[in-house]
Parts: sequence; C-alpha cells; structure tokens
Amino acid sequence: MLNLSHKVIKGLSNSQIAKNETNDCFVRALAAATGQDYDTAHSVATISFNRDHKKGVSLDDLVSTMERAQREGLEVGNTVYGVKSLRGASIKNYYKLRGEEIARKKSVKSFIKDNPKGSYIVTVSKHAFAVIDGKLVDNKGEEFRPTRKVTSAYKITKPELYGKQLQLWG
Repeated sequence: MLNLSHKVIKGLSNSQIAKNETNDCFVRALAAATGQDYDTAHSVATISFNRDHKKGVSLDDLVSTMERAQREGLEVGNTVYGVKSLRGASIKNYYKLRGEEIARKKSVKSFIKDNPKGSYIVTVSKHAFAVIDGKLVDNKGEEFRPTRKVTSAYKITKPELYGKQLQLWG
C-alpha cells in the first residue's frame, strides 16, 4: 500500500535540485500525481504555488492555486491537467450520534479505501502526498500513519486524447 517517492517519481534520484531541497513534500506529490519529473514539478511549485526554496507551499497558496486550476486547468510541463477539489463526503465521514448527524474528517486509510482508482494530491496537517490507484506515494522516512486526518484532497486528471479523431480540414 506504500510506495516511496524515490521509486515512483521520475528524475528524483538524479535531480540536483532535489538533493538540495527540504520541505518538498508538495513538489513530490505533484510530480507523482501528474507523472511528471521532479524538476518540472519543482518549477511549477515555485512559479504557480509561490513556493520558496527549502520551504513548503503555504495552505493559502495551495488552496487558491488549486481553485484557479479547477477552472482553468493546471499546466505541468507541456500538459494541462484537470483538477477537482474534493469536498463533503469525499473527505469526510458522516455518522449519526443520538439522532444528530456528525461530520468527521476521513482518515488516510479511509480515503485510500474510498478512492481505489485515480491520481490525488492529499494534504494532512502540514504535509502533502499523492495517492495513485489506491497506493500512497510519500517521502522516504515518512511512515504510513493511517489514522492521520485528511484536510484537503484534489483529483488530478490527465487530458483525454483517446477516441478523438484528428480533423485536418474544417
């Protein structure tokens, strides 16, 4: 259920940028969720998400950029990805307690169980990682903590090219 990012992210092991970085969990999550290489994701995080060298992406910058990307798409490399912000039942569980409905944040384990297909960027308290087809992709040294609560999640979709016919003349 756990894939360490150095095995999944393209170009991570030989990236000079990565060797000099810290607090780059969002960069790694973005690279893993999009299938792009580390250096490309790092550039996008720096430019689009206002990430400073050796510092994480702020929650405000993450939310505002992902909201804009939901409307306009998120360009990483030469590809524009679709972004869908997951809300409500997608990141919360609802319970009845003495006749009253209670909403609680989903655990990482529950989120993964409910999302067995697709690519997601998921945030928990002060950390981000990717979930790809039901597998957690996280930093080396970050042990899997299934009870951590999901604070936000974004589904990342690749553009559909299959089944489209190229039209040469109007």
